[in-house]
Amino acid sequence: TMAKTVGILFGMERNFPHALAQEITRRSGGDVVGEPVSVGHLRIDQKLPYDVILDRISHEVPFYRTMLKQVVIQGGQVVNNPFWFSADDKYFGCLVAERVGVANPKTVLLPHQDHPPGTESDSFSNLKFPLDWEEVFEYIGLPAFVKPAYGGGWKDVYRCKTPDEFLAAYRDSRDLCMMAQEEIDFSHYYRCYGIGREHVHLMEYSPKSPHHERYVKNPDPIEPDMEARLRRDVLALCGALGYDFNTVELAVRDGVPYAIDFTNPCPDAEPGSVGDANFAWVLEHAAEFLIHRARNPQPIEITGRWPETV
Repeated sequence: TMAKTVGILFGMERNFPHALAQEITRRSGGDVVGEPVSVGHLRIDQKLPYDVILDRISHEVPFYRTMLKQVVIQGGQVVNNPFWFSADDKYFGCLVAERVGVANPKTVLLPHQDHPPGTESDSFSNLKFPLDWEEVFEYIGLPAFVKPAYGGGWKDVYRCKTPDEFLAAYRDSRDLCMMAQEEIDFSHYYRCYGIGREHVHLMEYSPKSPHHERYVKNPDPIEPDMEARLRRDVLALCGALGYDFNTVELAVRDGVPYAIDFTNPCPDAEPGSVGDANFAWVLEHAAEFLIHRARNPQPIEITGRWPETV
């Protein structure tokens, strides 16, 4: 029989994709082969020769996103589902968290500061003006974070201590759609891998440290009740969002984990930042999951429904 193939679609990463391709081939005994995806122009009748594709880059490249939709509609498997991710934004994630019982900072969606391209004042017939800033500050409190609803990678994120700082950050936001969020003054912060909507790996994380020191070495053990709650929250969010490969960031305040950032379809998996032990975990579990999917296909149904868990 022909070997199954797992294609890995990636950008600037130089370690994880190649290590994962080798690990898939090794762990499967060679009946599932991992390899980089190779693609040029696409014809509408063309099928790509992969049983599963792991997507690490389409969130930055629209051509790849559209290609992956073609794979899905032809019955192929893509991790993560490009349709669900296309529908997500950070604010919608907060709504999903509320729906599945995961604690969330108080959050407000703000209209654009500058008109989006191709629009003008008359495009906003339905928008109240001026905005009721008093109510915003009363609800979320200060300090607060102002960040893009469609953002990522800590771009255009502001921490604001006063109303003046907040309004200055908002004025700087150009035509981005921003959201404002209560600051969670945390005692512990965890970044958690979720793989296959089943496996969870908890990593204590220090978001205020320099990038290469953020994953805490030799962290304190987690209390059993807290560990159970963190695992439950990660699985609830990944299940509701339909993500098979995700990181979920949770900030613990007064014994309650608050979901801070959890729509990460291409979570960092480079050994230089996550460290050797975390890298070994994600490599093993990603390889096992993708091998299982190659051997036991679960094509994505395009039926216009959200994942069943919502």
